[in-house]
Amino acid sequence: MKRYAAYDPPEYQNWRPDPAVMEEFRTRVMQDPTRRSVVSALTPQRHLRLYKGLVRNRLHDITLKRWVRQGVISKAWLGTGEEATTIGAVHALQKGDMVGPMIRNAGACHEMGMSIADMLRAYLGTEDSPSRGRDIHFGDLAKGVIAPISMVGALVPVCAGVALSFKLQKKENIALTWVGDGSTRTTAFHEGMMCAKALSLPLVVFVQDNQIALGTPLESHSAAPMGRVATIYAATKYICNGNNVLDVYATTALAAELARLGKGPIVVTAKTFRMGGHATHDEGESRKILREEAFTYWGKRDPIGMYETFLAESNLELATDLTNREILEQAEQEVHEEVEEAARQALESAKHSIPNPAEQQLGVFAGVS
Repeated sequence: MKRYAAYDPPEYQNWRPDPAVMEEFRTRVMQDPTRRSVVSALTPQRHLRLYKGLVRNRLHDITLKRWVRQGVISKAWLGTGEEATTIGAVHALQKGDMVGPMIRNAGACHEMGMSIADMLRAYLGTEDSPSRGRDIHFGDLAKGVIAPISMVGALVPVCAGVALSFKLQKKENIALTWVGDGSTRTTAFHEGMMCAKALSLPLVVFVQDNQIALGTPLESHSAAPMGRVATIYAATKYICNGNNVLDVYATTALAAELARLGKGPIVVTAKTFRMGGHATHDEGESRKILREEAFTYWGKRDPIGMYETFLAESNLELATDLTNREILEQAEQEVHEEVEEAARQALESAKHSIPNPAEQQLGVFAGVS
């Protein structure tokens, strides 16, 4: 994948595959027969869609970071380095399933079918954005995307409610949401998990163990490893490598299958690492809080670089008339053009589609006591 000196973290700018890390990537799924079976069923085209999803997620975030540097927007919340936890999970879902992403799981939105132009319009606050300029948190229920909530962990009870609706309607669908390690300490997470367990709801909760909660390192807020979160609720648990998109995909597929069989909720814990700050305004702060060795270690494990290398060197035939590396380069170029066109459309909206203050109360609901 092309690297961008102005926007990529330093560890990604001259990224080269590390032989030991690539061996770790290849053997991770193959060691577990059930996960190996799931991955073996992936067709070359599905592999390619997974790769394009990762690239799309990264380029969406780079667009936002570019806008911050240019003064178009003030800041953005990025998921650089954590893309596999989103893209791998979404691609393992079935039609009719619903997701509740956090703001950094933006990849879930475009992989569920939302327009990248609309996603970018939300950051610009245009009238033709999904929230009509009201909020940068957006979703599309028609496409199975529940809008994020600023209070982290708050979507767990919401998605438990969605899962309950599936159960009452006897649908074989599931709800999936993501939380960070800090979110597992919130009241909303606890209430949602307890409800889901008591009612055996088809809910999958994806814990992104990125080792920091805002500015608090994991060792300062948790004495137990994140992999033990599920035991508190007597929930079925899975653990996967959050930077290995194939491991994430296979694990989510297995978790979703159990949830559909009435054995939910399921907690999937993925160890990963965000190669930046809480948002674009404090990237320097994150490098003061976390050890330099952590950025070096996880920098070698760029989820896109590893998967690209895996596909380029595999015996999968992604196309009949091109090498795998050539078809990956072509796929990246297609996604690049797609995201650039989306950015152009969004910026055009910012010129002409300004929210009308007189309509600010339309579509807003309030309870009456």
